[in-house]
Amino acid sequence: MASSPGTILLSVTGFDPAVWREEIERAAPGRTVVTEPDGPDDASIRYAVVWKQRPGILNRLPNLKAIFSIGAGVDHIFADPDVPDVPIVRVVADDLTDRMSEYVVWQVLDHHRKGPRYRRQQADKVWNEDRMQPAARDVTVGILGLGVLGLDAARKLAALGFEVAGWSRTEKTEDGVATFAGDDGLDGFLAVSDIVVCLLPLTPKTRGILSKPLFSKMKRRGPLGPAVLINAGRGDLQNEADILAALENGWLGAASLDVFQAEPLPETSPLWTHPRVTITPHAAATSVPAALIPPMIAQMEAHERGEPLTNLVDREAGY
Repeated sequence: MASSPGTILLSVTGFDPAVWREEIERAAPGRTVVTEPDGPDDASIRYAVVWKQRPGILNRLPNLKAIFSIGAGVDHIFADPDVPDVPIVRVVADDLTDRMSEYVVWQVLDHHRKGPRYRRQQADKVWNEDRMQPAARDVTVGILGLGVLGLDAARKLAALGFEVAGWSRTEKTEDGVATFAGDDGLDGFLAVSDIVVCLLPLTPKTRGILSKPLFSKMKRRGPLGPAVLINAGRGDLQNEADILAALENGWLGAASLDVFQAEPLPETSPLWTHPRVTITPHAAATSVPAALIPPMIAQMEAHERGEPLTNLVDREAGY
């Protein structure tokens, strides 16, 4: 298959590749888009746009300049043991950021304003206002992960009047946010957080972090009772058996989960029917081609003009 210089390889699973291909062709009409290389040593391919790419498909492309992820995470790229040593670009787009912040604010407000309780009362036709409603200023929302998504959510929650704390691997500062960092800062972060929102990337260090050791250090008594967990990061950040145990023993008051260790969540999972668990089907921040592809194409064009790529993944850190 003869291809012009600047060919883009599209390799996605779990998404309809035709929709993404159409958007790439619209945003970059002068480029060829392929879903398979012309042999393992296809020299025409310069860039790859991927989500859970077929293992090995990128390994021997001699002129591959960069890999672009169509989702917020990049752990799916590193799941391929043969991913080549070229720059990996994280997607950063206002649309994706806004959608994630909408989800976080929605879930925080739902727990803050007793949404799960009132839905149970509605099902049972019970009228009980419960006048013990704390103000937003009396509730601290802790954000695990202060990257682009976490910082945006933190700012929007602060604008609603919540106290906001944030934890990150390395030191960060943000006006209006109490920041904690590293292993030494995690306990202090948990001690002040009434609602813990997890937006961490999945790395070897964060895998399984939402488990018994962390839950045992969360607040037991606060304006909402035991602390609430919201996970919109990655399913493998959490241990679902530990979440259920923490709900039963009073370490957690409630949980909203958008991601799971196995997806779709098996019908046999007790999470489905737990009265204090809210489940959404990995819908917090949908990747929309029309919003995400143009920034990728702009980066490719800038790179070809000799400008540096931005939003690069730190391979050592894993994100």
